[in-house]
Amino acid sequence: MSATILLVLRLSLTIVLYLFLGFVLYSLWIDIKQRTQKSDTASENPIELILKDGETRKFSHHFDGKVVTVGRDPINDLHLEDSTISAQHARLSFHHEQWWVEDLRSTNGTYLNQVQVTEPVVVTDGDQLRCGKVVMVISTMTELIPKKKEWLN
Repeated sequence: MSATILLVLRLSLTIVLYLFLGFVLYSLWIDIKQRTQKSDTASENPIELILKDGETRKFSHHFDGKVVTVGRDPINDLHLEDSTISAQHARLSFHHEQWWVEDLRSTNGTYLNQVQVTEPVVVTDGDQLRCGKVVMVISTMTELIPKKKEWLN
C-alpha cells in the first residue's frame, strides 16, 4: 500500500514540475516575442531630418523605416545634390531602441553637434547633423515636430 502511495506522489510531483517548467518556458517565449516586436517597429519611432540653410529651414524629410541612408547617389533615402556630400555619406539606423548615426567613410566627414563621427553614435531629438556642408536637425519625437518647426522659422 505504501509503495502505491509513493508511486502516485512521485508521478504527481513529476507532472507538477513539468507543468511549472512548461509555464516558465511559455512565459519566456511570450516575453521575447513582445520585445522583438517592440524593437523591430521603427515606424513607432519615426525620425525627421530638417535641412537648414544657415538659420532658416529649407525643407524636412520624414522617415518610418529602420535604416535611412544619406548621400549624393539617387539610390539613398535622402538624396542630396551637394558637391560636399559623398555618394554614400552616412547611415541612420534604429536598433537597441535608439537611433544611431554612422559615417560611411565619406570624404568630408559626418559631424554630430560639431563632433566628427568616427564610429556609430546615438542621436537624440534636437541633435544637429552635418554631412559635408549640409546641416540637418534631427527630430525623433513626432509630438515635438511642430514645436521644432516653429523654432526654426
